[in-house]
Amino acid sequence: MIDSALGDKPKFDVTIIFIYLALVLIGWMSIYSAAPVEQYTSILDFNQVYGKQFYFISLAVLLIIIILAIDVKFYERFAGVIYVVSILSLLGLFVFGKEISGARSWYGLGSMSLQPSEFAKFATALALAKYLSQLDVSIKDIRHFLVASLIVVLPAIIIVPQPDPGSALVYAAFFFAMHREGLSVWFLMLGLIGLAIFLGTVIIGPGWIIMLCAIALIIGFTLSRKRYKKRLAKKPKIWVYAIYLLACSGLALAVNPIYENVFSERHRNRIDIVLGRVEDSQGIQYNIIQSEIAIGSGGWIGKGLRKGTQTQGGFVPEQHTDFIFSAIGEEFGLLGAGSVVVLFMVLIYRLIIMAERQRNQFARIYGYCVAGIFFIHFFVNVGMVLGLLPTVGIPLPFMSYGGSGLWGFTILLFIFVKLDAHRMSYQH
Repeated sequence: MIDSALGDKPKFDVTIIFIYLALVLIGWMSIYSAAPVEQYTSILDFNQVYGKQFYFISLAVLLIIIILAIDVKFYERFAGVIYVVSILSLLGLFVFGKEISGARSWYGLGSMSLQPSEFAKFATALALAKYLSQLDVSIKDIRHFLVASLIVVLPAIIIVPQPDPGSALVYAAFFFAMHREGLSVWFLMLGLIGLAIFLGTVIIGPGWIIMLCAIALIIGFTLSRKRYKKRLAKKPKIWVYAIYLLACSGLALAVNPIYENVFSERHRNRIDIVLGRVEDSQGIQYNIIQSEIAIGSGGWIGKGLRKGTQTQGGFVPEQHTDFIFSAIGEEFGLLGAGSVVVLFMVLIYRLIIMAERQRNQFARIYGYCVAGIFFIHFFVNVGMVLGLLPTVGIPLPFMSYGGSGLWGFTILLFIFVKLDAHRMSYQH
């Protein structure tokens, strides 16, 4: 279905396109620089990671042309079909998947691999936007909230046991879009409280967490009674607080079984290291230590392209993938790393501005999903590389090596670029 509305004179957002090209170019240069000096050959050498990434970028350009050529209404009309195909592709991994680095997250295609979880993000964003943009749907209605949550949670549940908790974590981004559409901030607060209970239980055990929750709820109930007596609030109901305590206690008691049986050993080790529970300078923690050394040695302006000692020495394992930001920090310094951070901040801010100017609710919701996904990826990846967050295997968009990631992010972004370009004429 090729776009027949050429007379609409679509205006593509130049700022977004410029940022995309800048990030892709910086990413490719960093992947090129992360290869050992003795391995440098032609940039078209498919046997080298930078050669493969060059081909991936070329195919991404072809994808952009196709996305922008398709009729703008196609994405809303077939959102459900795209989502179902995406779910089936994730389920198929358990039967036909190829195991790489302990995770069955890829389909083998000759010498290449395809990771469907990267494409499931834009499929889920389309499906959520389609559902919430229906005329009779309100996110404040508990039924519609549960359906919307199921759309978001279903792919994440399938991804976790692959195991790939990093990719599953990204799906929390969709709740920001739901909040924009009317979901109470308390739902987001409940998510943060749940995360705090999870981490607290891992660190100090369920008994202490249950006791702390009980104390907090008693204090909250007491303060509510005082406000009620002063006629500043409604009368607090003790059974509501009792339910809160039961929910918190149930979560705390469930943490250890989930942590030990759902999370793989390598993921548990990475979380334990960040929480300071274990020291492992020669094992799992080695990546983080070497990454911090690389970034710290870059100084203000860096050591120059292909001149980083940590990068060229191969001290950061698989640096061209999830730890590509450390190569930027060493060879381009604070100036280069800071520029990348600024580019991502502008990208996310610009996406929010674009989302708010949409006349169509489907396009607005999809735009917020896109902004949320990029924020989670950027925040977690940079925090991981700096040693502030656990190493969970989340790539830096447009910059980390990999065809699936680059193509998935490109499709995700340019569908919204297409929707935005037709915002003046596109209606349901």
